[in-house]
Amino acid sequence: MGSLNLMPAVVQAVQVLTILMGAPLVSGVVAKIAAGLQGRRGPRILQPYYDLVKLFSKETLIPDNSSWVFLIAPIIAFVCYLTVPLLIPVLTTFGLPLGYMGDILGGGFILALAGFSVALAGTETRAPYAQLGSSRAMTFGALIEPTVLFVVFAAGIITATDLPYSMAATVRSSASQIVRPAHILAALAFFMVVLTDTGRIPVESHSGTLEFGMIDEGRTLEHSGAPFALLKWGSAMKQLILYTILIDVFVAPWGLASNTRLISVLIAIPALLVKAIILGTVFAVIDNSFSKLRLFKITEFLAAAFLLAALSVLVFYLGGG
Repeated sequence: MGSLNLMPAVVQAVQVLTILMGAPLVSGVVAKIAAGLQGRRGPRILQPYYDLVKLFSKETLIPDNSSWVFLIAPIIAFVCYLTVPLLIPVLTTFGLPLGYMGDILGGGFILALAGFSVALAGTETRAPYAQLGSSRAMTFGALIEPTVLFVVFAAGIITATDLPYSMAATVRSSASQIVRPAHILAALAFFMVVLTDTGRIPVESHSGTLEFGMIDEGRTLEHSGAPFALLKWGSAMKQLILYTILIDVFVAPWGLASNTRLISVLIAIPALLVKAIILGTVFAVIDNSFSKLRLFKITEFLAAAFLLAALSVLVFYLGGG
């Protein structure tokens, strides 16, 4: 059985399924660890799965002032989150049939489209808190995107490619690649972007509904039933996708399958999830070690991430790459 070779298209489908089914597990484990750090018992590890089942069984309510965009936007966002795993190294060290149809910047555009769809659905309701969350999300998204562009540009000139598989191969080729000053700065900048985009310190309470820290939670306040389930599931998938990019492209692209043998692919699945849980634990420790910054301070944090990305390019050209 271990020598059974899977078709590349099957492996690619397994990549998508790993993100799809593994995302709630990673969220559940990280939430449990975060609760332990706060001295609480916390939810069950499998609680996200139970929540999704419950939401899919509930009735879908539509605000009076909303249009068809309110219902279609969560589906568009969910499809976007299913598309990105086709482009990035999730389980394999080599490109799969659709792995080269877009570079890492294309994956970023797809994630941006998902965020725009969710924000648009929030504004469609004309509810004040939903509009507030959408407005804030788009404002900070406009600050995050230039940083991501610079990180991709920095990683591209360091590795001489913008394809995620090739970038990971460059990092994997030698341990010295990881400790290059330019690479470290680019990785730190993306680390801060992921920290921001997953709702950890210093941005907001990722599970709170207080107005002063409401961004992601605010956008989905008016949703219910299956659309709300898709949004919650998509949020968990986005978190795991960002973790995967940070791990398998910038930091630790090991434990991936180097061939299409069934045993190699099966080993790569828990390897990815364990690495994602470790990274999520790091974020949980950071989240519980510092107070939240005031909302207007987020721009300073993102500016620092942008400067790190710009500095990595400068260091590269000055001989530190």
